[in-house]
Amino acid sequence: MRSIQRLLPLVTLSLVYGAALVPRDTTSSSSAADSIPTVPYASTTSNSVLWGPDSPDSVPNPYRGKTGASILGPDNIPIDLENPDLLAPPSTDNGDVANSKWPFSMSHMRLQTGGWARQQNVEMFPIATSMAGVDMRLEPGAIRELHWHSTAEWAYVLKGTTQVTSVDQDGRNFIATVRPGDLWYFPPGIPHSLQATNESAEGSEFLLVFPDGAFSDDGTFLLTDWLAHVPAEVIRKNFGITNPKAFSRIPSKQLYIFPSTPPADDADDVSDPQGTIPQPFFFPFSQMAPTQLEGGSVKIADSTVFNVAKKIAVAEVEVEAGGMREMHWHPTQDEWTFVLEGEARITVFAANSNARTFNFQAGDIGFIPASYGHYVENTGNGTLKYLEVFNSDRFQDVSLNQWLALTPPALVQAHLGLDDETISLLKKVKPTVVGPLPGSK
Repeated sequence: MRSIQRLLPLVTLSLVYGAALVPRDTTSSSSAADSIPTVPYASTTSNSVLWGPDSPDSVPNPYRGKTGASILGPDNIPIDLENPDLLAPPSTDNGDVANSKWPFSMSHMRLQTGGWARQQNVEMFPIATSMAGVDMRLEPGAIRELHWHSTAEWAYVLKGTTQVTSVDQDGRNFIATVRPGDLWYFPPGIPHSLQATNESAEGSEFLLVFPDGAFSDDGTFLLTDWLAHVPAEVIRKNFGITNPKAFSRIPSKQLYIFPSTPPADDADDVSDPQGTIPQPFFFPFSQMAPTQLEGGSVKIADSTVFNVAKKIAVAEVEVEAGGMREMHWHPTQDEWTFVLEGEARITVFAANSNARTFNFQAGDIGFIPASYGHYVENTGNGTLKYLEVFNSDRFQDVSLNQWLALTPPALVQAHLGLDDETISLLKKVKPTVVGPLPGSK
């Protein structure tokens, strides 16, 4: 009787987990797809996005299938509309993943005469330890004053045109007019300035990224701030000028952003006996032809084409309605994501069964640590366009599709139970962006 009682738990477990306790018949000719599973199969229940930013206010509710309950207390409906997968998470979400979304609209605005700036760093977005961002706006002629940083500065122009100037450590100078979709990059410690031209009546707006999550634009080394804190006689001695009034109009406080007369479009460099910088701090990214893919397009700018950019690389990705940036990860690079237009859904897989899904709209920032598995799905009705920015000199990713296609088929079948037809459809060349499934809306 006791021996039977000892066997009862094993019998019960065998009914639940099948082959976990039942030896497999190694002589059977049945395929992996027909064998008894080692653990239960993952659910194939749909976990689609339940609503969107334009849905009626009455729609958001924390229900997913038979789970959840209504909210009885106060609730912020506009935030619920923008984040359906936080209020009603997919059943595939599990465990704990740090918040991977930060809307720039939640950042504090620094308002100046001539423009504004807002930033994101680890103070407001703790997961983003390796990169920080600044969104900056200059009216026509307005100047982001002469300055330098202890880290590199990378920029993507959102609107308008900006004249950038610089001088490197060897005294070689640089000047360029940077237009929408173009890039600039200044190495650590290299002084530079930014000024909106008159080419656009709107001035300019640009996105800055710094390869340091603790970076604060308030900690910039500014020309006026420095000279305001140096004795006047020392300044005159430095420049060899005896006239006591020569430096009498130095501002007592930093200017940061201030109005001025717009510069001439495509102005020439100042005559320089040392010559001009041999590796331009500017890259005409807007003129690069994108690689057309099944569900969209991609173009990449890293140090292989933008030679001076040793700390930052970027991919500009477009995904057609219903398509997605394939499931992938980046081996050693963190990804700082910025949505330019459209709506997106990203599930971040952090290993050990931890996964969480986030929704993004234009102006939102995402952050995905190195090696975390993820995808980017277009959940809107139009084109999704976004930037993948990396703290690296090279763009690198690993495609799930390609990995499985280039692994011995029997090994893949043993893991996933795929049939031969499915195995044959795996792609040996990275899809990067895939289109909607045939027949889907």
